[in-house]
Amino acid sequence: MKINAYKREDGKIGIRNHVLIMPSCICSSGVARKIADAVEGAVTFENAQGCAQVAEDTAITLEILSGLAANANVYATIVIGLGCETLQEKPICDAIKAKTDKPLIYYSIQDEDGVKNTVAKGVEAAKKFVAEANKMKREECDLAGIILGMECGGSDPTSGLSSNVVVGNVSDKLVDLGATTVLSETVEAIGAEDVLRERGLTPEIGEKIYRMIRDTEEKYAKMGAEVRSGNPSPGNKDGGLTTLEEKSLGCIHKSGTRPFTDAYEYGQMLDKKGLLLMDSPGHDMVSVTGKVAGGAQIVFFTTGRGTPAGFPIAPVVKISGNKERVQRYKDFIDFDTSASIEGTKTIDELGDELLAFLVEICNGKESLAEENDISAVVINSNYSFC
Repeated sequence: MKINAYKREDGKIGIRNHVLIMPSCICSSGVARKIADAVEGAVTFENAQGCAQVAEDTAITLEILSGLAANANVYATIVIGLGCETLQEKPICDAIKAKTDKPLIYYSIQDEDGVKNTVAKGVEAAKKFVAEANKMKREECDLAGIILGMECGGSDPTSGLSSNVVVGNVSDKLVDLGATTVLSETVEAIGAEDVLRERGLTPEIGEKIYRMIRDTEEKYAKMGAEVRSGNPSPGNKDGGLTTLEEKSLGCIHKSGTRPFTDAYEYGQMLDKKGLLLMDSPGHDMVSVTGKVAGGAQIVFFTTGRGTPAGFPIAPVVKISGNKERVQRYKDFIDFDTSASIEGTKTIDELGDELLAFLVEICNGKESLAEENDISAVVINSNYSFC
């Protein structure tokens, strides 16, 4: 199956062609926003990390930021630093260059003598990169080059009964076509770890997945916290979910039926084909951030209750099996799977339709989150100090 996408020199394919204005910390996020707002074709986000973190968290932040710059949907990156933050020019630029050879520029607000000078230089560089990016044309590419991130949030019983199952059907179809799909939210696999262990391509991979899930629950216990006290969330419970195990068994339907070929750490570059697992928190946007940093060019996000958030460099497609919510939230839910509950369409029929919709998005059709210009980047953090 073919799509029309942007071919990168490293062999990857992008379904978007953004110039990324990347703040290295919260203090430079406002300047990055000024630059992006002044240049059509540039995107940015607010980065709450990059400073006042212990070494472990700084390493996670560096992994995520460099992964976002390396994502195939990005043509070039302009890093905006402050000058005194933890993530200085050399570590952040070195980390990006280790993952990609795409164009890269760094500006420090302190070194450039203030906001106006930094914005002026950033706008000039961004306009140049956008002009270069606009010269690129979409070319026919194999769908096998796609990495699909699979996420759920604001779940209710229709998620596990309908939308997650349809996404799982698409995951199977993509894997069979040679593409990559990635499941995350480790905390929402607690209670289903034995099921996932049996789906490892090898016993070693199955045990790796099982241990990753068990370690997550044990980490909470060591901190004196009970993971079930916050999961399911109030909205999940209001929607009808009663236990974490129930939520987890519905959540893992997104992975379909194919074997897992490997499991990755949060934000790690996804370098294998097939169905993958990424270790991530259950926080929706933290999880999405990790998958996109790992290389996902598109995210399927199932929701029963409804959530509008997208991502600045990757289209996020909202999918729901809750017909009442789909009708209420027509401005941010992209795809309706409720026909599977009504019995008017099969899971496989809806899977074919959703796969066709994925191809449309890959070819340039905007998701509703993109149309609404609603996005968020949230980097996982365990510890901070200041």
